[in-house]
Amino acid sequence: MTKPSSHKGLYILLISVHGLIRGRDLELGRDADTGGQTKYVLELAKALSKQHAVEKIVLATRLVDDPRVSADYAIPIEELAPNLQIIRIRAGGNEYIAKEMLWPCIDNFADNLYSWLSTQPRLPDVIHSHYADAGYAGVRLANLTGLPLVHTGHSLGRDKYSHLVAIGMGTEKIEERYRMQARISAEEDTLCCAELVITSTRNEIESQYELYDFYTPEKMAVIPPGTDLEKFHPPTTINSCLESQFKQKLDSFLQNPAKPMILALSRPDERKNMVSLLEAFGRNKKLRKLANLVIVAGNRDDIRELHEGAQAVLTELLLLVDSYELYGQVALPKHHSAEEVPEIYRMAYSSKGVFVNPALTEPFGLTLLEATASGLPLVATENGGPVDIIGNCHNGLLVDPLSRGDIAFALLSILEKPKRWQTFSSNGLQNIKKYYSWEAHAKTYLDKLQDLTLKRKPLAQVQSSHQFSSYRNQALFTAIDNTLLGDEEALVQLIEVVRANRRRFLFGIATGRRLDAVLTILKRNSIPAPDVLVTSLGTEIYYSSKLFPDIAWSNHIDHAWTPQVLRRCLKSMPGLTPQPKAEQSRFKVSYFYDAQIAPSLEELLGLLRQQELSVNATLSFGQYLDIVPARASKGQALRYVASKYNIPLNRTLVTGGSGGDADMLRGNTLGVVVANRHSEELLDLTGNEQVYFAKGAHAWGVIEAIRHYGFF
Repeated sequence: MTKPSSHKGLYILLISVHGLIRGRDLELGRDADTGGQTKYVLELAKALSKQHAVEKIVLATRLVDDPRVSADYAIPIEELAPNLQIIRIRAGGNEYIAKEMLWPCIDNFADNLYSWLSTQPRLPDVIHSHYADAGYAGVRLANLTGLPLVHTGHSLGRDKYSHLVAIGMGTEKIEERYRMQARISAEEDTLCCAELVITSTRNEIESQYELYDFYTPEKMAVIPPGTDLEKFHPPTTINSCLESQFKQKLDSFLQNPAKPMILALSRPDERKNMVSLLEAFGRNKKLRKLANLVIVAGNRDDIRELHEGAQAVLTELLLLVDSYELYGQVALPKHHSAEEVPEIYRMAYSSKGVFVNPALTEPFGLTLLEATASGLPLVATENGGPVDIIGNCHNGLLVDPLSRGDIAFALLSILEKPKRWQTFSSNGLQNIKKYYSWEAHAKTYLDKLQDLTLKRKPLAQVQSSHQFSSYRNQALFTAIDNTLLGDEEALVQLIEVVRANRRRFLFGIATGRRLDAVLTILKRNSIPAPDVLVTSLGTEIYYSSKLFPDIAWSNHIDHAWTPQVLRRCLKSMPGLTPQPKAEQSRFKVSYFYDAQIAPSLEELLGLLRQQELSVNATLSFGQYLDIVPARASKGQALRYVASKYNIPLNRTLVTGGSGGDADMLRGNTLGVVVANRHSEELLDLTGNEQVYFAKGAHAWGVIEAIRHYGFF
């Protein structure tokens, strides 16, 4: 593989934000966030670190310092190998938080990870995000650095949403529980930004990613994950697992433990559809007579202490056991360890049993690979990864997860036919080695990265001619319209504050206006010349009173920018009227927006994505639509400047009041929203504890914020 001559090999940054990740004793099935993804990412990191073409692997996740979980998750850096480490980044406090509740914290995570990267000897060659939340952070980092982004979805919001609706869950409940709007929006943005999307199956590309506006199958690659064949295998001797501790647990549940075992292993999540499996078993007398059902659904001490979803699933399972009088035929063990999992599969194999995965949809299914490697035939959902696994291994049957009859029939058709059971078992053991190895995965993965790293053009930070004093370690950035302007007395007071403290901070203005218009406003209102001017909605950066342009930034944001195509796509769009040429610029296409007849901003973005246009669109004051390159925005330009002059974001006070200011206000900045804000455009910031909502309007709000934060 071609690699930079100054380095030994590739440096890959993996990002997996949620869950609990550590290098040893991985907690699987603890909750919805400690499942297949955490195992996949860790195994991928280990497999890549063993390749000669790789210099360094860093796996970035969220730091958790919570007495409810192990202290391992509060260790900032965990060394797994000389070239492999887990780094843990603070975001959203110290508590362990479910992924659905993490969305307000992801900007903090991205900012803190960017700060950590800036302290390292060199940047990674590639960023690889896992799941939608990491995708959101990955997009921000890729846009700031110019590094190529690779993404693995693991599961997709649009697909999951459709299956939740299919089982009767209302749209409001789905949004409340799963935050689907934020997730799907992040997934769309990630698909726009990513240069390579890695999937585990062809089904993901054809049936799941196809639901998205920015659907580009040509930049998607199927690379199946592997499994550990040293850990997962059939019993080495016929009696090797007969006296295991877990077997003793099961024997306490089962009247006749010698019967074939129908094994299901997943977390207690309604999407895993364990209730339908139990009903299929309970309703079929022949199946009940022939086999035992063993459901290993995470770990619990008291169901009442689990989160709402897990409580509901486990309670329903226990009620069904009672309803169908399945005592002695069904086992629902309370505890199992990660070390016991291979033994559980081997017990099922020794009983001539079957592994079943009835999930509504299964993005891939690492448990299916583990079961296959252990010699078990499969019965699995026809939605998602099992289609490819069973298609490659020829070791089981696919079923409609909503049909309890289908599930029962498939199980019986294997359990009642010893020759079919043996054929499926043998096929699986033979083909697992051929199709699903981590070494093969790593080699294919690195081959796919070759073109990306050859094209890599990271942002070069060219120093401007104007240098700031070293003691200026804080900055104030403010918008103009309805922030600086709007109250003359307040502006005069703010100007006095700025002049009195000018040597102590970097003064910046960030606006959607063009440079010429900004200079006129500054002169007319006697506003001191800023140290930094961010104009045209983050597409242009100028330094000092001499207005040195940042050419490096201009070259950086030019990536994938095609304004002619953009204008052509929007030419006949109702409710959009091009603004005068004086409001347009090289990197900004601007329209007057009529909300009465124009599509919503989300609809417009969807239309542009369908045309494979990756852009950043902003609606300000409900009537001005600005479209700029994906890498450009006020917030991204501000972070670039802050990094350039080593000013921490938590010492950067940012004020605004419209949609164009939103990404400046998120994350680690000292965000301030003035009282005369456009409330609808900044609605999603109202629950953000790190954003201060001033009582004062216009410049009074800026003065109030300076006092609130004790800025001087």
